[in-house]
Amino acid sequence: MARLYSRKKGKSGSKRPVVRVKPAWVTYDDKTVEQLVVKIAKTGKTASTIGIELRDTYGIPDVQAITKKPIARILTEHNIVSKLPDDLKALIKNDIALMKHLKVNKQDMPAKRGLRLLESKIGRLVKYYKRNDVLTTDWKYDRTKAKILIEQ
Repeated sequence: MARLYSRKKGKSGSKRPVVRVKPAWVTYDDKTVEQLVVKIAKTGKTASTIGIELRDTYGIPDVQAITKKPIARILTEHNIVSKLPDDLKALIKNDIALMKHLKVNKQDMPAKRGLRLLESKIGRLVKYYKRNDVLTTDWKYDRTKAKILIEQ
């Protein structure tokens, strides 16, 4: 897939297998993996970082292949869900960092363009989440209150 704003082709990389089966060398069962996901989530990590930590430290390549449930569903079953989705939270963190950079470097025009692109990306994602009832219809992104949103 092509990149959104750079007029370049997409990134090449490895793809996951089409069929999701538990590898023979994984010794964990589904209950143990669920307990590990809950334990790591209680430290405040997002679903994507939980998957990375399970892969790197415990040798679990795919949680969904073992438990038949994605990490996000395991977290919702155990009521460990943040108010904002992970991808929206990451974009808001980028927005905060870019605004902090622009306070110091006022003449950085490429960064100003990047800020506009980031704002539009946040707007598109918010529109998608409102349409799918993840966010309430009256939810609005306010840059002045962004740090409070991230800390929740």
